[in-house]
Amino acid sequence: MTHRFTPRSRPPSRGGRLITGLTAALILLLLAACDDATPPAAAPAAPATARPRIALVMKTLTNPFFIEMERGARRAEQELGVELLVRTAAQETSIEQQIGIVDQLIRDRVAAIVIAPGDSVELIPVLKKAQDAGLLVVNIDNRLSPEFSRKMGLLGVPFISVDNEAGAYAAVRAVTAGVDRPTQAALIEGIRGAANADERKRGALRALAENPQIRVVAQESAQWKIDEALTVARGIFEQHPDVQILFCANDMMAIGAMKYLAGTGRSQVRVIGFDALEQAREAVRAGRLAATVDQQAAEQGYLGVVYAIKALRGDQVPPETMVETRVITTDTLAGAAPPGPPVPRQPGPAQPAPAAP
Repeated sequence: MTHRFTPRSRPPSRGGRLITGLTAALILLLLAACDDATPPAAAPAAPATARPRIALVMKTLTNPFFIEMERGARRAEQELGVELLVRTAAQETSIEQQIGIVDQLIRDRVAAIVIAPGDSVELIPVLKKAQDAGLLVVNIDNRLSPEFSRKMGLLGVPFISVDNEAGAYAAVRAVTAGVDRPTQAALIEGIRGAANADERKRGALRALAENPQIRVVAQESAQWKIDEALTVARGIFEQHPDVQILFCANDMMAIGAMKYLAGTGRSQVRVIGFDALEQAREAVRAGRLAATVDQQAAEQGYLGVVYAIKALRGDQVPPETMVETRVITTDTLAGAAPPGPPVPRQPGPAQPAPAAP
């Protein structure tokens, strides 16, 4: 008979019992942890696409014209879902401040700059710097010098404004067409060298020259400013007291000149402005201002932002768009139709603005 040998087990030692107990406790703890564990958290959702940041750079907000321009840009901001940053210099002559603003916007990495430059030449180098950094540039209101832009390599910049020369011509023509006796005229200009100021001066002089009864006896700049215009008007009328027609290249200067004229009892002088500010419209209604020009500042601001977004998307935009002007007189305020839509001008194929980074 075969005998199978079964070894007799020994009772565990005290040390063995301790290890076995610890092992069992550890297993129980791990099982409990698995039972209580919560599912891993879901990966965070991707952040929503940031709204493109568009900067509107204007000359100042001391002129209501630019408040209207901002209003139009804000409308585009709401419609297009962009983030609009509005930056302005202290005065229309604060060119260095505008340059500094553009420099800061380059550092801030905005997507596009929509600018109404205070000067047609001096802003070009910093705008070229912005374009080289990948920012889109849209020019509104005052045209950047095409010649100097080409020289500096600032290309593909859409321009939105009005035909300043045609607007000034039409306003002056409306006032002077019936002049049939020898009459002296004077001009108060904007900033000399700024394209819009020079264009308005040319339009006014052309209209005055068409009437052989009118002689221009003075041309002075008041830098777009109301107080300087009052001072300039004083100087003009002290030297030429018989002036009967006064063209001012914007309404702010016209308001300054009218203050001087009202204080000296010269109510017979026919003053012509440009911008159709509400205060100027009120002066037209009251008979103190002979005419002004509505250049749709809000529409320029609106289109500037619209064109910036289109260019960012790679869409073609017209190289030049002219917003319609309208001469404001007592007759037109009585019920004439509002200005028409902007008219794109495409002397050549429209070019897309440089791509954003």
